[in-house]
Amino acid sequence: MQFYYGEQMPLRMLDEAEFWKTQEEEHTVVIREALDDNLEAKYVNALKEWEQALSETHQKVVSYIQSVKRSQYVYEGLQADVNELVKFCLDESMQFIELCNQIKVHSAAAKDDPFAQTLLDHIIVESEYFIGIARVILYEDHG
Repeated sequence: MQFYYGEQMPLRMLDEAEFWKTQEEEHTVVIREALDDNLEAKYVNALKEWEQALSETHQKVVSYIQSVKRSQYVYEGLQADVNELVKFCLDESMQFIELCNQIKVHSAAAKDDPFAQTLLDHIIVESEYFIGIARVILYEDHG
């Protein structure tokens, strides 16, 4: 994580969100490809929906990055919007982790496959890492 943003602190927040939303979007594909033809259709469909949702969130984050970069001063309203977007990203990551846990526990393609378990654990840990970063960034100034 990069701590040199100074007055452009919203860029720090958005930087992290952009990177991790891209990662999670890619993870939806990795899970589908790694579990191959064995993954149940309901999980394949859910992962495709998540891929689309994460892509949309990523695009929203990129849009805010452009706004902040163009702004001479980050006004209170823009900062509040950025905070809300990062909170949304955090909540979205928590929900994505729930899906990964469901696949891990309930999918026949994953529950008895050590590779699938390891892969899903890794993906969950990465999303949890973003959640930890987002919490620190959002709440560090509020004690």
